[in-house]
Amino acid sequence: MKYLVDLIYFGYHQALSCIFPVVIFITLAVSKVISIPGLYRYDFILLICLITQYLMLKTKLETKEEIKVICVFHIIGLLLELYKVHVGSWSYPEEAWAKLWGVPLYSGFMYASVASYICQAWRRFHLRMHNWPKNIYTIPLGLMIYLNFFTHHFMFDFRWVLTALLFIIFFQTYVQITVRKTTYKMSLPLSFFLIGFFIWIAENIATFFGAWQYPSQQDSWNLVHIGKISSWFLLVVISIMIVTEHKKLVASIPNFIRRKQIYR
Repeated sequence: MKYLVDLIYFGYHQALSCIFPVVIFITLAVSKVISIPGLYRYDFILLICLITQYLMLKTKLETKEEIKVICVFHIIGLLLELYKVHVGSWSYPEEAWAKLWGVPLYSGFMYASVASYICQAWRRFHLRMHNWPKNIYTIPLGLMIYLNFFTHHFMFDFRWVLTALLFIIFFQTYVQITVRKTTYKMSLPLSFFLIGFFIWIAENIATFFGAWQYPSQQDSWNLVHIGKISSWFLLVVISIMIVTEHKKLVASIPNFIRRKQIYR
């Protein structure tokens, strides 16, 4: 009975953590079948994303610190989108006013929604990282993973090398979550993969509703290549790294202030 109650509790708070991504999916679905005169579909999606973000902040579903992280993800995601569309990896074929070099501005919110989920799940489940590697290893690895998304178009694709390095560096790292009064643990690389897998499922839903379009989907929709899981896996790594480093920075500030007060 205890595990059943934990499962229900876990599912409920997971659902709350997914509010932003769910709103985006609902908007994609609704805007696919309903059009608003004088308002392009991509601009409508952007408007809903902005309103949702504002309401989540006002209702305290998200904190100001979490909004800062989400903004960083929006910028990182938008830069990646600009490059990927430029090299022809995928496209946004519909018209929009809020479109920059072929990329609608709402696209950054799809990356921000991943950050929203991570931040909220972290807070709701009192998430803790154990045996987190030193910054001398994690920061260069994160930068190399991000750069590889750009460079693999004109030089060797290092994703499998980087994946191997990731497993070596994070081999002893595990994540701890608290569901009610029970603590559960999981290998961090495994959690990377599971989140990446579910994002791949979400990507299939998103492309089905026309969020963006791969070259192979121009004539008709088809399943996104399963190899994309590896891309999402690595993107999740960067996401967790950014959130973890931000949490460490925020936690260190009060200690820094206390030390200054002691030495006055």
